[in-house]
Amino acid sequence: MPAQPALSPSRAADFLQCPLLYRFRVIDRLETPPSPAAARGTLVHSVLERIFDVPADQRTPQAAVDMIGAAWSDMLTDEPELETLVVGPEAQEAWFSEAATLVHRWFRLEDPTRLEPSSRERYVETEVGGLLLRGYIDRIDTAPTGEVRVVDYKTGRSPSTRFEAQALFQLKFYGLVLWRSTGVLPRLLQLVYLGNGEILRYTPDRDDLEATERKIRALWQAIAAAAESDEWRPRRSARCAWCDYRAHCPEFGGTPPPLPPDAAVRALSPGYPPEADESGS
Repeated sequence: MPAQPALSPSRAADFLQCPLLYRFRVIDRLETPPSPAAARGTLVHSVLERIFDVPADQRTPQAAVDMIGAAWSDMLTDEPELETLVVGPEAQEAWFSEAATLVHRWFRLEDPTRLEPSSRERYVETEVGGLLLRGYIDRIDTAPTGEVRVVDYKTGRSPSTRFEAQALFQLKFYGLVLWRSTGVLPRLLQLVYLGNGEILRYTPDRDDLEATERKIRALWQAIAAAAESDEWRPRRSARCAWCDYRAHCPEFGGTPPPLPPDAAVRALSPGYPPEADESGS
């Protein structure tokens, strides 16, 4: 764990959604059963990363689908508990079929034979006012003229217009980190939604990323204040229906566990090194 405070876009999004959710994940570190959606997202992300290991003319939908089995085996080696998600040949066939559907949908949105990413699953970090910002970017494309595109894959559906700003926050976070660490302002930020086959594109400018930096600073001040007061207030919303921690949430009759002795330290240095799936799913 680093001496300096650290924040990733995933944990920033947790606090924005619900401070108590941030506490459950970062401070209490409550265990949750394996998530089918998260595991499927990791599996598809792995395949979309691996497809660029083969020559451009071999990057076909079938070649990508053929990679699903090996990618899943590698995931089980790293996390054997995922086996509980897929039990039996029929379940595995259905599991691979669902992943294949998402992979095929990606090929309808982008043509990997025309892409040569400069980075895949790239870890990025930069320091802003003593705060370490870090995470993993799914893909970075760099044009021959130097323009940079940041690409993030999502295996869910694209958000409604009402929630687009929340969806873009993560990409702006990455754009800021990339800009501050390399001096290159990304030309385009792109969210690829495989759940319904849509792409959300955004062109940032300096003012926009500087505003994102101010938002992150203010967010961090709020996290630090919560850590100092030990007050992590729940924020009820429609997303509570999918929360893994409802049994511990006072909004639903639950009781949070006692705070650990090192709660303040955990709160200010969440998840270091960052989780490999913090690019999101």
